[in-house]
Amino acid sequence: MLLYGVAGLLIGQVIDWCNKRLPEYQKIVCKEFFTEYMRHFKPNYLLMVITAVMYLGLLYTFNISIDFFKYAALVPILLSAFCIDYKLQIIPNRLNLTILEIGLLFTFLNVIINVSSGINTIIESVIGALVGGGIFLLITVIGGWIAGKEAMGFGDVKLMGALGLVLGWKAILMVSVLSFLIAAIISLPILIIKRKNDYIPFGPFIVIATFIVVFTPYDLLLTILLKIFTLGMYQG
Repeated sequence: MLLYGVAGLLIGQVIDWCNKRLPEYQKIVCKEFFTEYMRHFKPNYLLMVITAVMYLGLLYTFNISIDFFKYAALVPILLSAFCIDYKLQIIPNRLNLTILEIGLLFTFLNVIINVSSGINTIIESVIGALVGGGIFLLITVIGGWIAGKEAMGFGDVKLMGALGLVLGWKAILMVSVLSFLIAAIISLPILIIKRKNDYIPFGPFIVIATFIVVFTPYDLLLTILLKIFTLGMYQG
């Protein structure tokens, strides 16, 4: 367990490096990491601790399994997307492509490990990508048509499509609902305090919702959401 915690600390610092390079479309693996970044090294304790806690949480939730390694690969990408979108209102294509590659890799591994359910695994992943990207593309197009301006960035659309491939259609639907619920709760006071035309990036809400879905049993989360949306009337 200590090993995974330490790995989380180290990866958390690497995320800080990625956050400086990716928005400028610069290489991550390069000599500048040693000649510039490490030379003026300043630990990002917040990212290090968050990543370490995430890794220990994954270990506790999934033990050493294919799901553990899948989500362990996903965590630093999502944390980087959160930080960059929060600061700069963009989600670099490299991050979305990496999530897509993770989805393809682990879909392939699941098919090899569970040959009998291979077709179902592929279908689940493909539908997840279509549902995740499709919902947000529809919102972007309709919102833009109604408001006369971009309602949601295409980086969010690509992020949801890639996540859908990793999570499957049921989980990505849950992420969609949760992200809008979290956005409504957090954005309302921000819009009241700040100017009404302030842009609030949506990527961080997607990331938070994804982590909730990963760490919370699906049935429990579904029950909680049903109680919220029925004002406590749901008794299932």
